[in-house]
Parts: sequence; C-alpha cells; structure tokens
Amino acid sequence: MSEKTKEISTENKNSSAGLQLNKKSIIAICVLLTAILIFAGVLTQVMPRGEYYTYPENTYLLSDGNYVTLENSEEYIIDKTQSVTQSEYLLKLSSLGHGIKVVKSFDGIDLSSAEDVSKRIIDGTYHTSDYKLPLWKIPASIFLVFGSDNAVTGVAIILFIVLIGGTFLILDEQGILKYIMAVIIRRFEKKKYALLCIIIFVCMLLSSTAGILEESVTLVPIAVAISLALGWDSLVGLSISLVAVAFGFTAATFNPFNVVTVQKLAGIPVFSGLWLRIVMFVLVYSVLAGFVVLYARKIEKNPQKSLCYESDRALREKFCLENNQAVTDDTRVKKATRAFVLCVCAVVVCIVLDFCLGLSGMLSMPGMAILFTVGGLSAGYLSGLRGKEVFRGFLRGVKTIAPAIPLIFFILAITYILDEGMIVHTILNYVYSLISGLSPYSAILLLFAFIVVLEFFIGSGTAKAFLIMPIVAPLAHLVGISGNSVVLTFCMGDGFTNLLYPTSGIMIIAIGLVNVSYGKWLKFTWKLFLAEALLAVAIMHFSIFIGYA
Repeated sequence: MSEKTKEISTENKNSSAGLQLNKKSIIAICVLLTAILIFAGVLTQVMPRGEYYTYPENTYLLSDGNYVTLENSEEYIIDKTQSVTQSEYLLKLSSLGHGIKVVKSFDGIDLSSAEDVSKRIIDGTYHTSDYKLPLWKIPASIFLVFGSDNAVTGVAIILFIVLIGGTFLILDEQGILKYIMAVIIRRFEKKKYALLCIIIFVCMLLSSTAGILEESVTLVPIAVAISLALGWDSLVGLSISLVAVAFGFTAATFNPFNVVTVQKLAGIPVFSGLWLRIVMFVLVYSVLAGFVVLYARKIEKNPQKSLCYESDRALREKFCLENNQAVTDDTRVKKATRAFVLCVCAVVVCIVLDFCLGLSGMLSMPGMAILFTVGGLSAGYLSGLRGKEVFRGFLRGVKTIAPAIPLIFFILAITYILDEGMIVHTILNYVYSLISGLSPYSAILLLFAFIVVLEFFIGSGTAKAFLIMPIVAPLAHLVGISGNSVVLTFCMGDGFTNLLYPTSGIMIIAIGLVNVSYGKWLKFTWKLFLAEALLAVAIMHFSIFIGYA
C-alpha cells in the first residue's frame, strides 16, 4: 500500500471515529437558542422588575428561632442600582420584621443544631425596581456571563465536554469501544431485552441515589453502539443511558442534589418519606422500561420505522456484530480495555464516596473527568499508540466535539439575562399569589407546572431549590400540602424536564453526538414525557389524599 493510500485510509478512519457532531443540528439549535435569548431579553424590558431580599452570607438560624450573622465590610447591592453597608442592609430587613443579630465571631454560639440560611430568599420581602437591563447587555450576554457566578460552572462543563471528546476518539480508533460492546453482546445476545432492562435499572439507580446527570454523556456512545449492534437504533441507546439517568432524577430516593437539598430547605427530616419515593421509582422504571422495550421490538421488526434510520446507516455498519467479534481476539485491545474499565470502576468509587460524604458533586465530577481521561490515554498507550500519537488522537477528538461549546455559551447567557434583568423573582412572586388561594389538589398541580416551566430557564435542581423552596415550603404548608409532598413534586418536575427543553446542555450535546435532531428527539419522546407527567399528577394527588408526611 502506498504512503498516500495509507494517509487516505487513516483520514477516513479518523473521520468516522470518536464522538461526531451533526453540524446542521448544532447550527439549528444555535439559531433556536438565539431566538430564546432575544425573547428573554424582551421579557426583561416589558415585565415588572423586582426581587426578594436574601439572608447575608454566614447567616444561621439557631435552635431558639433567632438569626445570627458574622460582621463584615461587604457592600450589598440592592435593585442593581445602589450599594449599602451591612448595617444598612440589616436595618432594612429589621424594618420588614426579619431581625438578624450581628456577631464578630461564632465563638460561644452552638451551631451544631443551627441551619445555614445564607443567600436564602426571605419570604414577604419582594419589592419592585425601576432598574431595566441595558439593551446592549442582551447581545453581549454571551461574553458577560463569564463575569457572573455561573462562569465556573460554564468552564467546568466545557472542560468536561472537551475531555470526553478527546478520550472517546482514542477509545473508538483503537477498537476499545468495539471490544466492550462485543463482550457485552456475546454474554447477552440471547437475552438482549433483559440486558436492556438491566441497563435502564442501573442508570436510574445511580441517578436516583448518587445524583449523576452530566456524567451520563460518557455512557451515550457505548449505549448507542450496543443498541445498534443488537438491531435497534440510536434512540434506544439514548433511552437506556441519558433518558434512564434523567428519569432516575425524577424518581429520586437519596439524591443529594434534589431530595436532600429540598428536604433541608423545607425543614423536614432528611430521607424521611422514603417509602413513597421507592414506590415512585418502581412506577417510573416500569413506564420507561415498558416504553423502550415496545419501541425496540418495533424497530427490530422493521428498522425503517426508526426516526433516525438514515442517520444511523453508517453507525449501524460500523457496530455490526459480525464486523466486531474479531476484535475480542486482540490481546493488546483486551489489555487496554481492562485498564479503561479499571478507571471507570474508580469513577464509580468516586461517585459513592461523593454521596456518602455529602460532597454534592465536588468529588464525582472532577473524578469523572480526570479518571476518564487517564483511562482513555492509558488505553491508547496499551493498545499500541506511542508518544505524540496518543495526544494527537486526543486533540482530534477535542476538535470533533468543539462545535458543542457555543451551545453552552448560549444556555448560560439566557440564564444570565433573566437573572440580571430581575424578572425571575417577579415570576416567583406571581406564582406565590396564585397558589395562596387554591385547594391542596389544585395548588400542587400549579406548583408542579411552575417547576416544569422554571426548568426552561434554570436547569440546576439545586439552584431551583434554593430559589423557590423558602417561599413555596411555608406556602404549601398553609394550603395543606405536606413537606414531603413538596419534595415529590419538585423531583418529578425537575427530573424528566432535563431532557425536554433546548436550554438543556446535557440533552443537546447527547443527541448531537449521535446525529439526532431536536425535532426528531421531541417526536420520539413526547409520548414518554406525557406518560411521565400523568404519572406524576397521579402520585402527587395520591400523596395529598393519604396525607403523606
């Protein structure tokens, strides 16, 4: 074979390896997000602006009902227009009936049973403002967001995506993904629907207990490869990985990012009311597994009924079972796969430790990024890549996934505009006024709808909890909704909607990896989302009926 032929062969191999993003889909989604960004900017100009006051940093609610905070020289910005000292700010809160004692240190104060209320919204303090977001900040928000509190989150997500892209190209080029797929299929070829249900259960369980979500992007390529090799399509692969993880959030049992946070903010014992959340997990799992099995059987009988039949052609040939069985005889690939799987096991350990130590993702996310990358580079070396070849392969993978980075900018910019434009608290105050006069059955539906809508603007479950729970929890109690019913409602509204809106970075990136457009994604999932919403309504009303507490 000539050198030129070898180069062409290598280029073709490289172009079909790794995570491939559909550029047309990326452009279409960018256009959609631009329209949403403009719409959000318009809302900041026409809606009333306002906000709630929040407790200062280092503020605690003591067991005797009093609030205490540390003395500091920090300036507090009110209504985006004026700065006041700590004493002036606390005087304003005191005039509204929310007195806080200032101390120079917490020495001599028992904080063991105290509750940290720092930055929490204070009920009854909503006030309007004449401030209006300058028009120039709307188009500039894509850049201004990196001077906001979300900058660290944005950089972390981008770094995570880049590392995943580089790692998967090496795994794919060196046949490691094919090896993993071939081994799994060899063991479950005659029990493939049992395999499908097992994968869904494991992914849901990890999410329901440990709270993994963004990490599920790493599962998508392997799940899609297995799905195609077994005669299904990319949508089945997405369902047993990404969708299963998101629905695990919906059916949260011990999830520290929604259950634990919401229960703390609602003032109820952590992990209380577990029995009904376990029932919910079983029901949600049954709905999802049933939906995916029925769809997979339909596609297996007639592959052309798949919404992504055309876009799956190349991938289906690439991951055909007959084409990949030979890879299991390669001893170098076998050794490389073991090294990668060992790193993945270490990732699971990080997730478990993160959950047990209550670190809220501070260990699992960096652990996933570092160990996954180390595993990919080590696997590349053990499979035959040497020196600069390993890093060149990694950089090629980064290049293929780079088009997804602008999506993160747009999504963060939308959140920035809504926050900077001071309309999120206005919407919250409006919902507050609506719920106060309703029956428990109607109020819980309105609360669920509010959380579903709020997901469009604020994807983080923890951020939503800190925003709305200080207001919703006491209000729900007044209209006869128990704290644990609020927890159920929050989890169900926050879970599956992670995959519903184009402002969900995790969903957009995942479907882009397998060339599924947003339109096809909604066409495939709308029945599942509807079934999930109806199930949520039934469970919420049941919780009210039995006085779930």
